[in-house]
Amino acid sequence: MRVSEIFFSLQGEGIYIGAPTVFVRLYGCDLRCEWCDTMYAVEGGEFRTMSVSEVVERVEGLRCKTVCITGGEPLLQEEEVKELAAILLKGGYHILLETSGHMEPPPVFFDDGCVISLDCKCPGSAMESSTDFGLFRKLGEKDQLKFVIKDEADYLYAKGVLREHPTRACVVFQPVGGTEMRWIADRVLRDKMRGVRVLPQLHKLIWGNKRGV
Repeated sequence: MRVSEIFFSLQGEGIYIGAPTVFVRLYGCDLRCEWCDTMYAVEGGEFRTMSVSEVVERVEGLRCKTVCITGGEPLLQEEEVKELAAILLKGGYHILLETSGHMEPPPVFFDDGCVISLDCKCPGSAMESSTDFGLFRKLGEKDQLKFVIKDEADYLYAKGVLREHPTRACVVFQPVGGTEMRWIADRVLRDKMRGVRVLPQLHKLIWGNKRGV
């Protein structure tokens, strides 16, 4: 596996925000979002090659039963990721898969012990054409659909997507940059967007824009 980093921190995003979590960040992505804040895991060749068993050993050493598999785009390493997830599930771990919304997660991630965090790319990312809206129907109530919102155009886009492509998943609106969210909160309240959660990137509020947190 091409691994960018493995570390222990608080979950900074989404419905499990604040929960102690082990992060397995895999290297490589086939998208290039304008606002990406983990480009070191996308390009530049800064990664370590590890076997699945080595990754499992490292995770076990951090002594936390919640694991977030993220990237980059982790599903680019689908076979290894499937093997990793199966081993962790067998070991009693709870898994969160963060994926970009253009690749279907393999069946192992639809297990009760897994949560799929699926992105819907808004125009501000310059990657909105990549989203596979058909995946929304596959998400369950335990999963989440995340919109990273840059501006008014992104907000209106997200609102329209939810109208045209309903989902059972929890819906998260998150600001680009992770922290400036009051205007999004005001709009969600004004428009009575029931079922939408407006959330920051907690790790940036605590530690700023740094790696390994």
